[in-house]
Amino acid sequence: MANPPNDPAQLLASLLEGGQAMMRHFGMPSAPEPGASDPMAEFFAATQQIADMQQDFWKQATAYWSAFPTAAAAAAQAPTDAADSDRRFGAEAWRSDPRFDLIRRSYLAYSSFLQNTVESAQLDEKTKAQMRHGMRQFIDAMSPANFLLTNPEALQLATETGGKSLTEGMNLFFEDMAKGRVSSTDEKAYEVGGNIATTPGAVVFENTPTTDQVHERPLLLVPPAINKFYILDLQPENSFVRYALDQGHTVFLLSWRNIDASLGHLSWDDYLEQGIMQAIDVAQSVTRADQVNTLGFCVGGTLLASTLAILAARDEHPASSMTLLTTMLDFTDTGEIGSLVTEQSVAAREAAIGKGGLMQGKELAFTFTSLRANDLMWQYVVNSYLKGKAPPAFDLLYWNADSTNLPGPMFCWYVRNTYLENNLRQPGKTVQCGEEVDFSLIDVPTFLYASREDHIVPWHTAYQSTELLAGDNRFVLGASGHIAGVINPPVKKKRNYWVDGEAGPDPQRWLETARSVPGSWWPAWSEWLAQHAGDEVPARVKLGSRKHRAIEPAPGRYVKTKAE
Repeated sequence: MANPPNDPAQLLASLLEGGQAMMRHFGMPSAPEPGASDPMAEFFAATQQIADMQQDFWKQATAYWSAFPTAAAAAAQAPTDAADSDRRFGAEAWRSDPRFDLIRRSYLAYSSFLQNTVESAQLDEKTKAQMRHGMRQFIDAMSPANFLLTNPEALQLATETGGKSLTEGMNLFFEDMAKGRVSSTDEKAYEVGGNIATTPGAVVFENTPTTDQVHERPLLLVPPAINKFYILDLQPENSFVRYALDQGHTVFLLSWRNIDASLGHLSWDDYLEQGIMQAIDVAQSVTRADQVNTLGFCVGGTLLASTLAILAARDEHPASSMTLLTTMLDFTDTGEIGSLVTEQSVAAREAAIGKGGLMQGKELAFTFTSLRANDLMWQYVVNSYLKGKAPPAFDLLYWNADSTNLPGPMFCWYVRNTYLENNLRQPGKTVQCGEEVDFSLIDVPTFLYASREDHIVPWHTAYQSTELLAGDNRFVLGASGHIAGVINPPVKKKRNYWVDGEAGPDPQRWLETARSVPGSWWPAWSEWLAQHAGDEVPARVKLGSRKHRAIEPAPGRYVKTKAE
């Protein structure tokens, strides 16, 4: 066997070229000829493109270090915080072999150089944010941990298992290729209606009571339309729906359709009128309550607030309270997602599907995955394909992979009026269901929840809703991210939340003056909601009513429909 080259630049190049050669030929047939009818064509083209991109990346990296030998030596010898704390390179195998130690350090150092190049560019903030996102996607994809011959952990495991890990990895790879996405959980471990989304109920928007006494006013839950409702009803021990039922609330829950071509014409207004307004009417009709308590999660919160503003403009006030979980009404600062929305991209969508068509769920899922590519994609590429370890069962990630389609007109209206133009926050700027929408007309007690590490709805943006709504607002900030922060049942005794900060327009001042409370925020919400839920009355035994009869048992057929 030839000795490895002593020149670090040659070493990096030879290792990466060898790695890419194996990735191209390991167990894979040759790419089809151009124009051939082969469903694998696009896959092989993408594989080749990534291989070429990584090789180009390392050629640039080695050229960079060759031009600055002193810097290269320093990077190879001196430890850095980034090199020692990056979880991708946490195993001892990355340090015990000087070749792989050099690779990880050089990769991190050159990545930092590329990122600093973006930061120093004389560009407007919007353009710089777009470049920042694109550069991070490129850098994450080019990690030496993602490729077999540059990952010492994968090579060591292959040796220890006699190649079995590679065989298992290829099996998992082809399973995912058939799905068209990278698996992040054991999807065979769950069945909607079997061991997930199991809270008893019937399809009249209503769940079965779990207490003998219930509050007079029911609770209507509006989940995000871009995902399925069972994020709020996972397993019994972490089901928000079941928790609300146990607190004595009659729960009605919207289950959005997974849109197909026949429903591709639906608009934003249709979601408000045929969805939320109808659900409010049904909840009041079935329970004969004077008002309902309402809760919206993420985009569901934006839909809910728009609905209540429309009804307020008509002098209709069916809500006793409103809860908004990780919701934006003011889209001034939308984080990284906002940098991806441009006039050109929105106009292109409008031309393609604005008058009818589908926004595919897999596209939306990929966009959200790209915001945290190392956590939500690349770690599963490494563990599954290179190490042959199937991902474990995790209900949150099962739900995350169960994507839904949206109707083109609805999606286009939403993106233009929120992320692109931020029209919702301006009174009367948008006309929805024939009414000029003004959030200040919503004069009901409101519970506003945000997650501090949320990468989809920045918490300080969610806080701005306190300046738009007229009612008595209570803002609560939870730990963790967009989903894990919300789904934090009290029995777990995890995390913490902040309350009682100084009210005003400055979210940072609010946090500085807030007090931290250990555990889940759910009990604080339950205590607040009880004040607006009315007296306790005997729970009804039969679900539905003469007008709204039970159609089928929960969770219903809509939630079981897969996006195509």
